[in-house]
Amino acid sequence: PTPMPLLVTGATGTGKNFLVREVIHPLSGRKGPFVAFDCATVPESLLPAALFGSVRGSYTGSVADRPGVFEAAAGGTLFLDEIENLSLEAQKSLLQALNDGVIRRIGSSSEIPHTARIVAASNSDLKAKVIEGTFRADLLMRLNPALALRLPRLAERLSDLEDLARGVARRFFADPAHVREI
Repeated sequence: PTPMPLLVTGATGTGKNFLVREVIHPLSGRKGPFVAFDCATVPESLLPAALFGSVRGSYTGSVADRPGVFEAAAGGTLFLDEIENLSLEAQKSLLQALNDGVIRRIGSSSEIPHTARIVAASNSDLKAKVIEGTFRADLLMRLNPALALRLPRLAERLSDLEDLARGVARRFFADPAHVREI
């Protein structure tokens, strides 16, 4: 239970989202929701509004005030998946929100304190991205790489297969839609 950001790394499919949703968030003691946001799925032009929200009329098609994922995760955990896909400009905005503890909806003049704990995930080597110039060194440092969790590939942890299979089967058969009478 800490307000510090956390970085989770590992190859695609290692279970980063699952780890954060099912283990880290519940053990954090936070009462707010778990909100997952995939940084690779939102077009660059819509990214600030998706992250920080927007006020009505702030851009074409903005017909109502809308909270972003920072507000949606208030008091909980905001999971930023595939953070390496953020542009340098978006990284700058994210860093500012992390440093200042406030966000500003697009088109608003007032700041809103954010209370979400940030957990970021990447399947890339962010240190190499910093050297390439595609990831900000100051954002990487703010994500606390000294405490980063690295999830090994499933091939490196075959002993987990049995537990994973049991968990998937338990969830599958707990849903009445998956169970047919014989």
